[in-house]
Amino acid sequence: MPHILRPDRPLESGRDANQLFEIASEESTILLLEADLGRAFFDLKSGLAGEILQKFVNFRIPLAIVVPSPEKHGDRFKELAREHRSHPVVRFFTSEEDARAWLLAMG
Repeated sequence: MPHILRPDRPLESGRDANQLFEIASEESTILLLEADLGRAFFDLKSGLAGEILQKFVNFRIPLAIVVPSPEKHGDRFKELAREHRSHPVVRFFTSEEDARAWLLAMG
């Protein structure tokens, strides 16, 4: 059964994401709630969301991101979340329950 990790503070930069990534192991999965994500994540021009998603895809560490209402962060973010509803490694969910169920199924 995989171990689900959460950050101890909001991810505001690539450095914060790297610290979370470094503590993940082969048995780990990552769960990010909306409150775990800094403003830069939702501003796709900052590049933070892309940096985080790409790192987890490259290393195949399952990442579930819970954003109940992606549309409140703009059309581009809503589209990103929609595109990742069925991604094999990084998925967006509108409920924590669904996200946890997917992460547990990944193990």
